Amino acid sequence: MEHLPDLPRVVQLPDGRHVYTDPASLPATFTGPQVVHQHIHQAAPDKTVQRIALGSGVGAGAVAAGVYFGPLLVAALTAMAANIAFLAFLAVGLGWCVHTVVKSVGSDAGAAAVKNVRKARRRR
Repeated sequence: MEHLPDLPRVVQLPDGRHVYTDPASLPATFTGPQVVHQHIHQAAPDKTVQRIALGSGVGAGAVAAGVYFGPLLVAALTAMAANIAFLAFLAVGLGWCVHTVVKSVGSDAGAAAVKNVRKARRRR
């Protein structure tokens, strides 16, 4: 590893700019190299799509709307589906109850009418 050249150092000048330079080549007013801490963070998995969208020119408002309204839309659709499923279950249960009551309470005349209707449908 001794045969590799030294990495260029990043130093901050008194005016706030960062430059790649050897601290020995700076003016005498510079007291020494300053350490620049650079934090590199990886984007969270759920933010990757939004960052790609921003990089492709989509506005930040659209990305914010997707981040906010995406889960909101999923929650709303789930709530609607649960309500519709409950209403369908209720309709099936009430229909079965009405059918059972009508069948058990019906008279002989009702049974004869049902037989006549069945015969008429079979003839067609």
